[in-house]
Amino acid sequence: MVPADAPSDPEPPVSETEPKPASLRQVAGAVFWSFFGVRKGEHMQRDEVAIKPLQVIVVGVALAAVFVFALLAIVQVVLRVAR
Repeated sequence: MVPADAPSDPEPPVSETEPKPASLRQVAGAVFWSFFGVRKGEHMQRDEVAIKPLQVIVVGVALAAVFVFALLAIVQVVLRVAR
């Protein structure tokens, strides 16, 4: 007899072929290299299944903002030195 609070169907075991979710470092690396248009085929295939589109969008917008602010800071420094 099964207790009333026990789940009726146990969770299926996680298959070993299922990819692990991508870490923030992996997502940032994929976005960084995609800014340059360079990505190895094996990494691209791995990222295809491990990285979710929302992760790419969030990290992409954040890295683009960092890039823009870095350019603005460089321009400010150059203009101050040029005076």
